[in-house]
Amino acid sequence: MDSPADRTAPVRSPGARDRDEEGRARNARPRDGLGRPLPYGAQGVPRQPEGVARTPADTVAEAQRLLDEGKPFHAHEVFEDAWKSGPGPERELWRGLAQLAVGLTHAARGNTTGGARLLRRGAGAVTRWAASEHGQRDPYGIDLDAVARWARDLAADVEAGIPVDAGARAPALRG
Repeated sequence: MDSPADRTAPVRSPGARDRDEEGRARNARPRDGLGRPLPYGAQGVPRQPEGVARTPADTVAEAQRLLDEGKPFHAHEVFEDAWKSGPGPERELWRGLAQLAVGLTHAARGNTTGGARLLRRGAGAVTRWAASEHGQRDPYGIDLDAVARWARDLAADVEAGIPVDAGARAPALRG
């Protein structure tokens, strides 16, 4: 039986826009660990299947594994699934964590402005969520204060011109 990733795998049509089996536009180019497109036929990093419903604990564990491997772009996709499918009160939490992963992605790619901006935006989002009526400081074991501090410190380093290795600078979500 096909896995969810197999069913949504892009189909490459010569001279045409890449589309999945349902006809939706979907780039079939392989990507590296930072999500940068590689030439067709190159060996890339396996993509995260889209639309996977995970438990919050599984989301945090999978995202942490990808962050530790230096694949923040792919961790962002895991957080994005939780953001789009999770209960309404938690969506801001998952969106903020997705922004942090994208910020790390941009920082590791050398995009100083975008990286610092997204890291600060994500830090603000998780901080606001923790202070909201639905929030908490350590949802699913995530130390949001430490994660926000990590993001602000990294944003300052990025703006200071310090190169970022995504795996070496990955946050510890659970302290």
